[in-house]
Amino acid sequence: MKPEQKLYQKLKKNTPNILWSRLETWVTLGMPDLLGYHNSCGFFMVELKIQTGHTIRFSPHQKLFSTLRPNRNFILVEHARHAPRGAVKLYGSKSIEGLVLDPREVKPLAVNDWQLIENILINKKNN
Repeated sequence: MKPEQKLYQKLKKNTPNILWSRLETWVTLGMPDLLGYHNSCGFFMVELKIQTGHTIRFSPHQKLFSTLRPNRNFILVEHARHAPRGAVKLYGSKSIEGLVLDPREVKPLAVNDWQLIENILINKKNN
């Protein structure tokens, strides 16, 4: 199983209140990997990325898609080797330019906290 597929399986397992659909599209370049749905917020999208070095690679189409559609659009990054290994971070798609330049300088919305990640994705306010 590829690393992004493993990350998808972790996300599905740890966000049981969200209905997930994997988007396998070659028609619309830059389309995020996942379409999520929850009754309280409707649809949202998540791009999955595996970070193996100090940078995260995005295609020009992914950058454009995220820039033009910043609302209810997220990036979930798993660190394969660094900071610490297996760390999972959630970012808003508005952070894509910073993630391209230096991910260490971008503040994530959540780190290694699946409950918080789920709450952010479904737009649930934390008490």
